[in-house]
Amino acid sequence: MWQRFSLHDVRVIGHYLGVLIMVSTAMYAIPFITALIMQEWEPASRYLFTSGFSLIVGGLLRMLYVNPKRLTRQQALSVTGLVWIILAFIAAIPLFYSGHYDSYLDALFDGVSGLTTTGASIICDLDHLSYADNMFRFMMHLSGGLGLIVVALSLGIFGKGGGGSLYSAEARSEHMVPNIVQTARLILKVTLLFVLIGTVIITVLSIFLGMEPLRALLHAFWLSISGFVTGGLAPTSESIFYYHSFVLECVLMLLMLCGAINFTLHLEVWNGHLKGFFKDLEIRTMVLWLLALSLVFAASMSSSANFSDLPSMMRRGLFMLVSAFSTTGFQNITSNQLTSVLTSGCFLLLAIAMAVGGGSGSTAGGIKLSRIGFILKAIVVRVKETLAPDSARVIVDYYHLGRRRLTSEEAEEAMTIFMLFVATFTAGALAGIAYGYDALQAIYESVCMGSNGGLIVGIAAPGMPAGLEIVYILEMWAGRLEFITLLALLAKIVVSVVPRKLGGR
Repeated sequence: MWQRFSLHDVRVIGHYLGVLIMVSTAMYAIPFITALIMQEWEPASRYLFTSGFSLIVGGLLRMLYVNPKRLTRQQALSVTGLVWIILAFIAAIPLFYSGHYDSYLDALFDGVSGLTTTGASIICDLDHLSYADNMFRFMMHLSGGLGLIVVALSLGIFGKGGGGSLYSAEARSEHMVPNIVQTARLILKVTLLFVLIGTVIITVLSIFLGMEPLRALLHAFWLSISGFVTGGLAPTSESIFYYHSFVLECVLMLLMLCGAINFTLHLEVWNGHLKGFFKDLEIRTMVLWLLALSLVFAASMSSSANFSDLPSMMRRGLFMLVSAFSTTGFQNITSNQLTSVLTSGCFLLLAIAMAVGGGSGSTAGGIKLSRIGFILKAIVVRVKETLAPDSARVIVDYYHLGRRRLTSEEAEEAMTIFMLFVATFTAGALAGIAYGYDALQAIYESVCMGSNGGLIVGIAAPGMPAGLEIVYILEMWAGRLEFITLLALLAKIVVSVVPRKLGGR
């Protein structure tokens, strides 16, 4: 049963929140260094102030409990649910004072979007943003894509106290190795390796395309981060369309696909277990799902006057499909083309691709391929049970890091998360419709937010209604935490606030 927050709970939760907030200071230190190198003194002052503010807030919270013992599951859920929104409020400070946002709420929207790797942005005049502010946007992506708790674990900050429960509370359940700290370090190493490789390749391509070496390096670094952590932010307002390079788009598609794959499967490939990789339920589901989407998407695009030829389908259509499937949000067409040139069928398929998302244990958002696989297998179980004799026992298994048997608990969990995503998409769509937006666009935009997809159509923009903006912020937050952590936090708060006579024992 859920119990009220006790003073002990508050102190323990405050301590761990303080630790994570102090760790997050690295997000501001790197843009500060960038500002100094680029001689951007005004941004440097903002990030220096925010770094100090973050350290003070984190230090004060940490002092609530000097040496807490191991976190309980309920405390870990509360810490994880709270830290994401607190970080977004702090991250919005340097963004708001950059002068590129109409209000603090707009800056908060971008802070939540960056940390949840949604990639939707309502910034004004992005093309004239400072190097430091651009660097900060991608540091948010890196911290959010990895998960701040994973970063903290990889540094060994929690020791043996609360790492395991926090790791599970951040919608992560699989261990690449038995030790959680080592698992976190492997996740960090895999990410940095892909970012490094992507940076080198894209830097060379950008220089070849005529970009200055330093600018090429920065753009390559930012795009590699955004591509692998499936974030979607880009350093220019035209996203990937700005570069006009098919080779660059191919590199980014590979990064997005790799980012949408479970980290444990990356380790399988590294260890040479290719047979197990291709037998995996998620990989097989991914291949079949992408193949089906591609065929239907191509058929729908063929009726579009602008993208009906095969080269356009291959370049524009496939890139957009991979971007949507991985919930990255990169675009190689303009926002106007997204709404006016693509057919309604393509539009719907992009929304469906974002809703399903990538692999569990990856940086992608959405419902996740493994859950779709479990639901389909649960349907198979039900059909077999209907056809089988009363005395027969129906067993359905699947392959994921070895042969496993599908349990009723796995099927129920998958269906629960599926229904919560659908409910969130519906609520966001109804909010958009209530504010007078086109129904199809409102549904699409809601799916973007709830799945952390980021391929927005323009409802989320400067000047949007504040109420709808708050709904979208909540959708991004809920989608990143995959609901259970958020619902547990809300339940704990309600139980603590409601009087005992009303709330029961």
